[in-house]
Amino acid sequence: MDPAALKSALHAQALAEGFAAMGVCRPDAIPDAPARLARFLELGHHGQMGWLAERTHWRSDPGALWPQARAVVMLAEVYTPEHDPLAVLKRPDRAAISVYAQNRDYHDTVKKRLKRLGRWLLAQAGGEIKVFVDTAPVMEKPLAAAAGLGWQGKHTNLLSRDLGNWFFLGALFTTLPLPPDSPEAEHCGSCTACLDICPTRAFPAPFQLDARRCISYLTIEHHGPVDESLRPALGNRIYGCDDCLAVCPWNKFAQTATEMRLRARPELTAPRLADLAALDDAGFRALFSGSPVKRIGRDRFVRNVLYAIGNSGMAELRPPAQALCEDPDPTVADAARWAVARLHRAAPPQPE
Repeated sequence: MDPAALKSALHAQALAEGFAAMGVCRPDAIPDAPARLARFLELGHHGQMGWLAERTHWRSDPGALWPQARAVVMLAEVYTPEHDPLAVLKRPDRAAISVYAQNRDYHDTVKKRLKRLGRWLLAQAGGEIKVFVDTAPVMEKPLAAAAGLGWQGKHTNLLSRDLGNWFFLGALFTTLPLPPDSPEAEHCGSCTACLDICPTRAFPAPFQLDARRCISYLTIEHHGPVDESLRPALGNRIYGCDDCLAVCPWNKFAQTATEMRLRARPELTAPRLADLAALDDAGFRALFSGSPVKRIGRDRFVRNVLYAIGNSGMAELRPPAQALCEDPDPTVADAARWAVARLHRAAPPQPE
């Protein structure tokens, strides 16, 4: 099979496997990546994510990661929510969990699909493959843009005119010489919706992100206490943030998610803060078994819940916070005391 025919057959198989889109680029298709990454790191915008500063020669040059690779196949897996992810922000007694984390861990789901597609490719044409889903030094978003799947929007996430921005990315490196697609042009125009809605002003400029101010970073990657000046802006977001994704006008073209394991579990769309604050380690692990939330652990999770309780303004949530003021984890105890003090100011106890 000639490379063009093989690529066409691979695309058909990718869609049959459940992927929403496929594109191909060469390993050397992101020549500006090293300079962009170096600038990001130089400014310290990566915060505590020290792993971003490691193996930068691999991260910025896919050809260095695997010199034998001749093509990079980028795949999109849609997880478009069936509900308005911003609606829960108006319910201060409930928790907002990022849409992508409301069911099974996408790493496992997407990687299994990628491996099946890779085995099909090997059976058809031989060669060698490697598959990656957000767990290796691979710059998926620039590669996907180079492969024509979309463009990095002003919020730095990948956007597609056909999919919106609710999709995961997977990469299949191959030694087969598949013909590349043309890169997608940027279509954000004068729109600044994603920048304007950010509660913590995490975008110093369009197409730039300071992760140290990003709620997704603060609630997931950041260890220890969150700066007190940023805590009020977290609102009731306890794991990730969907604001910049949810307001993008291109979502009017978003496709419906087909993978049931990526659709929200009802109990995770708007769980009660009081219930989450009461979780011990065993309860936390049971509730989030198989979920990406599990990786941050009970202590960091409850820290986030307590910030949300402190932001609720609801006196009835003071007892769950008070109960954690002497928690063995010092960060949890600090968050509990902050929440109690904040609720005391917002709704002082009434005299008997």
